[in-house]
Amino acid sequence: MPGNRLDPIDRKILAELQADGRMTNVELARRVGISAPPCLRRVRTLEEQGFIRGYHADVDPRELGFEVQVFVSVGLQSQAESDLRIFEDRCRAWPLVRECHMLNGEVDFILKCVAPDLSTFQSFLTGDLLTAENVGSVKTSLVIRGAKDEPGVPFDVLEERLSRSA
Repeated sequence: MPGNRLDPIDRKILAELQADGRMTNVELARRVGISAPPCLRRVRTLEEQGFIRGYHADVDPRELGFEVQVFVSVGLQSQAESDLRIFEDRCRAWPLVRECHMLNGEVDFILKCVAPDLSTFQSFLTGDLLTAENVGSVKTSLVIRGAKDEPGVPFDVLEERLSRSA
């Protein structure tokens, strides 16, 4: 299991930073029970090893005027690896597409899109997505409201699994 490559202090560092990526190194060190210099070294190592991919502000889209959120299910006509990569590259280039995940099952991809209004999303849908090469089917689901939006992973579940395997 990948999580067991880390010691408990590293996992605690990750959990604390996931909850609040803006805290100072001194505060982080205090919370995990070590001094600041080794804490900083551990954070840098976790970054270099790819456990920490970056630091981001959690921006409220509605406060910035992005009132529309849509999940889009996309079926492709061809699932050849080269065609999958072409579609993924296209999704990275579309600003309204905020997340793109390849799935197993009926649908090839699920996209999370945000737009300031329905007409902007409709323009993207009809002008870009539906006309994109290899797109065979598209189904949209407009988000009415969100009930949960937690970043990262549940560290308590990881710790429980690790304690059972020890």
